[in-house]
Amino acid sequence: MMLHIPGVLTPEQVADMRRRLDQSQWVDGRATVGPQGAKVKQNRQLPDTSPLGLELGQVILQALADHPLFFAAALPLRTIPPLFNCYAGGEHYGAHVDGSMRRIPGSGQWVRTDVSSTLFLSDPDEYDGGELIVTDQYGEHEVKLPAGDLILYPSTSIHRVQPVTRGARICSFFWTQSMVRDDLRRGMLLELDQNIQSLRAKVGDSPEMVGLTGLYHNLLRQWSEV
Repeated sequence: MMLHIPGVLTPEQVADMRRRLDQSQWVDGRATVGPQGAKVKQNRQLPDTSPLGLELGQVILQALADHPLFFAAALPLRTIPPLFNCYAGGEHYGAHVDGSMRRIPGSGQWVRTDVSSTLFLSDPDEYDGGELIVTDQYGEHEVKLPAGDLILYPSTSIHRVQPVTRGARICSFFWTQSMVRDDLRRGMLLELDQNIQSLRAKVGDSPEMVGLTGLYHNLLRQWSEV
């Protein structure tokens, strides 16, 4: 399941992050991947332990906590503190799949990567290229979103970032361990939840609505690994 989640950050939040990130010190992005990823990755990132990155990451995590669509789609149990990257001057990231497990920096806790997220901090007209290409059973999907918007997709997907030939593509990216490991089940729960919300807005509560709500929660109870 791929999902575009608009307006995770406000324009004011994006502008503040960009102002501070534009003054930051980026490092070689290959430092955060294994040997296979290092062969195809050419970009810059903030270090995992960057005080600025940790501070801005907390702003993003709070915004996600306040965004009901992200919760409904990801059903988050744990989320890796957001990281930040920059692509410019032809930088790119070739086809790869995200590692299945990541350690939360500064802790011994591991997170299973069920859901990958890219939060765009540059508007599409600020740069050429830089499309996120996600491949699934239906083909290739090209993603280039407005600043403040997020794309969510299964971490099992092969994906790549096209070379940036003009300007700079600045994003935050992170991984979430979901309460529901299986992507198909997460997708069905999201569809059920959205239909319940739509019906409730049209007809209000009724015994049938209570029954559907109960079905949603009983499925979540059955499928969750919490």
